[in-house]
Amino acid sequence: MTGRTAAVRVARSGRRSLVGAARRGAGRLAGSAVAVRTAERHVVLTFDDGPEPGGTDRVLAALADAGATATFFVLLSRARRYPGLLAEVVAAGHEVALHGVDHRALPDLPLAEVARLVRTGKAELEDATGRAVRWHRPPYGRQTPRTWRAVVQAGLLPVLWGPTTWDWRDVSHAERLAKAQEGVGPGAIVLAHDGFAGPEDLAWDGPGPVLDRGRLIADVLAGYAARGLATRSLAEALTAGTLIREARFVG
Repeated sequence: MTGRTAAVRVARSGRRSLVGAARRGAGRLAGSAVAVRTAERHVVLTFDDGPEPGGTDRVLAALADAGATATFFVLLSRARRYPGLLAEVVAAGHEVALHGVDHRALPDLPLAEVARLVRTGKAELEDATGRAVRWHRPPYGRQTPRTWRAVVQAGLLPVLWGPTTWDWRDVSHAERLAKAQEGVGPGAIVLAHDGFAGPEDLAWDGPGPVLDRGRLIADVLAGYAARGLATRSLAEALTAGTLIREARFVG
């Protein structure tokens, strides 16, 4: 490595550190949860876009086999079709949170519609599960300061993520497992999916990937366990930690 290359890398690293510090500072006022500050070796595993037959049930089996808990960000367009699967998530002791009434990106909607959908979605999901709902994950991770405020005013906190499993992409199983290990450590919030949103959820993202979600999660959990990391829901991780919040906005 040349001296100039090393200097460029140091400069880039410094810029990333400054950006991260600025986001965390702003996060105290307008932040989304991005990780958990904890001394425990806990990883927070989260699932989007369910419930879905052939996905949610296999994921639940993998979690049960590993003695792990997770947070499921539910689409109400799916929960209405598969109420039995939603009940299985709750009965297994996992946390349920709101992904959306459907899968439309919030910045594409009128602000009044965002406020209405989040408010009514929270109420419907609480009625369906009999539990309080604390978290919201914006579809595609897209939010603006105005949609963030609408979510918070509805009594929810947006939750984003760090590492991911790449389980919405058409890549190999090995690539997904490698990606799931990138940047993972105590307190990381990991993005996975127990379903794939489609036109019936007002999502237009093409055909879903072909994969066994249960097998993927079983192997991801085994990889974390080999590193001494226990997988917990966000609520459980917070019993021994605190949220790290950053101001992250993508319109």
